[in-house]
Amino acid sequence: MSAVRRVVVGVHGSLGSLQALRLAAAEARDRQAALVPVVAWTPPGGDFAERSHPSPYLREIWREAARQRLAEAFDAGLGGVPDDIRVQARVERGEAGPVLVDVADRPDDLLVIGTGRRSIGRALRKSVGRYCLAHARCPVLAVPPSALMEQLGHGRMPRSWSLRGRRVLMLEIEQETYHQ
Repeated sequence: MSAVRRVVVGVHGSLGSLQALRLAAAEARDRQAALVPVVAWTPPGGDFAERSHPSPYLREIWREAARQRLAEAFDAGLGGVPDDIRVQARVERGEAGPVLVDVADRPDDLLVIGTGRRSIGRALRKSVGRYCLAHARCPVLAVPPSALMEQLGHGRMPRSWSLRGRRVLMLEIEQETYHQ
């Protein structure tokens, strides 16, 4: 691989993206490259809904919420913004995959993405990782879930186990209510 000038990383606050942020910071430090954390955002309801009823005030609130999410990710993942590497944070409007590919636009960039376990809800949406792997013009480093994510239930534990426990708890609460 040729010299890397920037390490671009997608950040949205999930455990997988925090893992990717930590690894991207280490890569930027090792390669003496700039760290470019990117938060992509879209308006609630999507772009079509926002275009039909545009609101500059709401647009700024959504943009500020994305900035806050980035700051919180730095605090949670790295204990704050590192002072030993150059950080060029970006908050961009758009779908995450296309935004990340557009930001990491040169062959001497390195794009780092987190790969988490897919839930049923996420399975219905487009995969950011697949999009980046198919369209990026630079090397892509896909960071797998950590052992901590596995322990916290973001891995192989069947979802029905946790739901079953909640149902039992709900039944016990309902029975206590009726017995009083």
